[in-house]
Amino acid sequence: MADKNNRTRGLGRGLSALMADVNHEPQAEGRSRRPDLRVPVEALRPNPNQPRRSFGQEALDELAASIREKGIIQPLIVRQDPENPGGYEIVAGERRWRAAQMASLHEIPVILRDYTDTEVLEVAIIENIQRADLNAIDEAAGYRQLMDRFGHTQEQLGAALGKSRSHIANLMRLLSLPEDVQAHVISGALTAGHARALIGHPKASEFANRIIQGKLSVRDAEKLAKTDGAASRPARSTRAMGAKDADTIQIEKELGATLGMAVSIDHPDGQEGGTLTLRYRNLGQLDDLLRALSGG
Repeated sequence: MADKNNRTRGLGRGLSALMADVNHEPQAEGRSRRPDLRVPVEALRPNPNQPRRSFGQEALDELAASIREKGIIQPLIVRQDPENPGGYEIVAGERRWRAAQMASLHEIPVILRDYTDTEVLEVAIIENIQRADLNAIDEAAGYRQLMDRFGHTQEQLGAALGKSRSHIANLMRLLSLPEDVQAHVISGALTAGHARALIGHPKASEFANRIIQGKLSVRDAEKLAKTDGAASRPARSTRAMGAKDADTIQIEKELGATLGMAVSIDHPDGQEGGTLTLRYRNLGQLDDLLRALSGG
């Protein structure tokens, strides 16, 4: 029941309000946000459920150097530590806290919020999505978490994050790719544009390696997928293929983005019924689908 309440709470405090807290951009005329208080660095502890686990040393060194020179421009977002009444738990800004320690700062400016456990996780995911160095797969996974855990729609996310719904939908479609292809995107071997050309392709893994080895452009990757894809995909009747109009294709894309799976809809002309095909990558994804369909 608790999970259901989390998913059906609407936007809770308000997604836009949470976004305002996470926003790291300097305020008008270069002024930083006014902190609620300053606290000793040792009074803070990281969020144990922080989705981000790695902090690049080079980037931390650069941030620490900046803090030594200019101090912390934007305060950290914290809440009272539920396990330590005299301390604070970091909601957003763990990188700044780590860099501040490297810069030998004794106190840190913070903004205190009364967040629930659910909102803490929500803010942490939003903060990660806003990272400039975030790859397309991790960004898509962040959107998926916000939708699955908190019930936000693509439209709501787009409005709050300043992204178009199509941008969010297209990125989430990447999650239907095989795991090895997603790994290439995460490592930077493939761009999101290369990966999009392989969505739903039965030889996506093989073609990804050919694209990388041949250093193909996105346009060449699209040509490769179209040229070889026709021969490798299961044969369909001429009538069924001709019936796949723009509306059907758009439905496939949106349903695929929602489910995180490759989706195919065949609706022949003159018939009320048709065929909906879902392609899952592994048994774990199949289990997720079954739980979603059963209301679990």
